[in-house]
Amino acid sequence: QVQLVESGGGLVQAGGSLRLSCAASGSIFRINDMGWYRQAPGKQRELVATITSGGGTNYADSVKGRFTISRDNAKNTVYLQMNNLKREDTAVYYCNANAIARHDVSRVNGYWGQGTQVTVSS
Repeated sequence: QVQLVESGGGLVQAGGSLRLSCAASGSIFRINDMGWYRQAPGKQRELVATITSGGGTNYADSVKGRFTISRDNAKNTVYLQMNNLKREDTAVYYCNANAIARHDVSRVNGYWGQGTQVTVSS
């Protein structure tokens, strides 16, 4: 299996910054796309940003110009640098990875972290 562990959430004032990290571990053969999603109270989970193994990125319109996704393939880790945070960025942020586990290299599975809370105060 593949496990994802997020860190870096917390409480920050509007206009501030946070950096989230997500490390993948376990029986990993290869990790394809990685990404960050978020879910605010009473709302559906939504895409924040994704990054391919080659470094190609995709962002939600609401975070373009403020958030930057990056990854370290050697460490199986993805990051989300969040700048100029707004109250509407308050949510639980989840890491996602599409990965191939060593015990079954014929399929790609989606894995999720447990989530990390980001709270932006005014």
